[in-house]
Order: sequence, then C-alpha cells, then structure tokens
Amino acid sequence: MAAIGSGARTLVRRPAATPEWTFGDLHIRRYRPADHRAVVSLHREGLARIGLRPGDGVYYEDDLFMLERIYLEDGRGEFLVGVLPDGEPVAMGGLRRVDEQTGEMVRLRVRHDLHRHGYGAALLQALEERALDLGYPRLTGDTTELQGPALELYRAFGWVELRRELINGIVNIYGEKKLL
Repeated sequence: MAAIGSGARTLVRRPAATPEWTFGDLHIRRYRPADHRAVVSLHREGLARIGLRPGDGVYYEDDLFMLERIYLEDGRGEFLVGVLPDGEPVAMGGLRRVDEQTGEMVRLRVRHDLHRHGYGAALLQALEERALDLGYPRLTGDTTELQGPALELYRAFGWVELRRELINGIVNIYGEKKLL
C-alpha cells in the first residue's frame, strides 16, 4: 500500500466502532444520512466539470439514492466521506462487493477547489484498507479518459489498467489493484 503524507498530514487510522481516519484537518468516516445532499452534490459537480451529464450512457447515480442498502447494510461494503472541521463532506468514495475475492471502488470524488491537497489519496488509501478488512485481496474500478487526476492517482497507487471501452463517445478505463 502506498504511504502518503508526512508529519501531521499522514493518514492515521483512529480506534472507533466504525472505521475512521485523519489526514491533517480531514476526518474520514462512514457515510451518514445527513451527508446525502453533499454526496450527491460532490458527484454531480465532479462529473459536470468534465462534461458528463445524466443520460450520456456513462453518468449514472441510482446508487446514490440507496447508499445504505447498497454499501452498508450487508457488511460487505463501505461508503466513506471526508469532512473538514466545518463538518461538510468535501470528499467521498465507496466500496462494494463484486465477489468473495473482489471489491469495486466507486464514486471517488474530491471537491474541485480542494484538489491537490492529498485528500483523494487519503480516501483511496482508507478504501484500500477497508477492502482488506472486508477480505477483498483484489479491487477493481473504472474512470474515464477525461478524469486525468483520477488516472494519475490510481497509477501512483499501483493500479493496473485492464481495458478500455468506448461508451457513447467517452473512453471508460477499467483497472484493478491486487492488495495481497
């Protein structure tokens, strides 16, 4: 697993009933229903910034309206949010079961004005730790060719590209990371 940060900006897992981490002033914790509006907003803002929109064949958000059921209820997934001291979620990411050996990482987003602060890397590392906690030695995920910072982040963390697929004129890139 890639280590990120130095000094006060190192990702630190906190002892808690549900998994929590700190990364400088960012607190990473499990999603709560009160976070819903901010989570949907982060998702929509992130995709709109690269020109994706509902109905384009790539943009979907059905899962965002069933977060607890899809990611949390069965104990086989996770949905994390990163919050600053004001309590508003500024980063998010999910993890869901594909099969007994594989988790899928989805919805990794950081509010645009906070890119390049290490928050995406901290959240990615926390999700990788959760995948191991949940027994997944392999993670999969996808992004689009339009999301350069996400592609850079995945590569920096040792993700490997598996394939590309053209969906309605947008190149979707599928990747994986073996955690063990």
